[in-house]
Amino acid sequence: MSEQVLLDQVVLDCADFSTREINHQLKTLAAEGITQVELLNPAGRHNLAVGVNAPLKIRFRGAVGYYCGGLSDGVEIEVLGSCGWSVGENLMSGSITVQGNASANAGATAHGGKICILGNAGPRAGISLKGATLIVTGNVGYSSAFMMQQGRFIICGNAGPSLGDSIYDGEIFVGGEIDSLGADARLEPLTEEDWHRLKADLNPLGLSAEQCNFKKIVCAQELYHFKAKDFSKWKDAY
Repeated sequence: MSEQVLLDQVVLDCADFSTREINHQLKTLAAEGITQVELLNPAGRHNLAVGVNAPLKIRFRGAVGYYCGGLSDGVEIEVLGSCGWSVGENLMSGSITVQGNASANAGATAHGGKICILGNAGPRAGISLKGATLIVTGNVGYSSAFMMQQGRFIICGNAGPSLGDSIYDGEIFVGGEIDSLGADARLEPLTEEDWHRLKADLNPLGLSAEQCNFKKIVCAQELYHFKAKDFSKWKDAY
């Protein structure tokens, strides 16, 4: 049987549907008042649960491909496996939890909500983050938080080269080592409020903020306005 309905919960086997059909079913089920959908055998397929604008709980039992949960608003997605590029790209609200590793561009341009990668993330994680909270419990690759605009990015492990390059705004917290900071990113001391918020974000994941030597990175604002005498800074940055 490809679809099973248990009260307000539906179980779908992805093997029986195309990606377009799966996404259409998710939106239809949400409109019918279904609150939870369990998806079996996603088999690393791309573009799953894209553009779902409803408070629907979606659980993938297996790895998913790129753009999972992208352009969604209000969803609560759990991936029991790893994911491909750009998980949660342009997420507006809701949450995405990946019980594994993420490829490049995790949380790219996400406006709101929370994306948790319970593993490592590839390069450019949090690129152009626009207001969401992105948490990576492991390490992140090079150029993460590139052109970050708003939001919070918490990295419990190490960060690769050029972290926060050309950051406009927002806050980055790194619990491990930082290979190097990008242009216009600088370290800043943590406040009591920062530690309070880190605890609030990490405790639900079973993690203790105190076990990490968190560093805080913000925008130095030296590239906000072009000045001819600072041409070398711009040249080096771009």
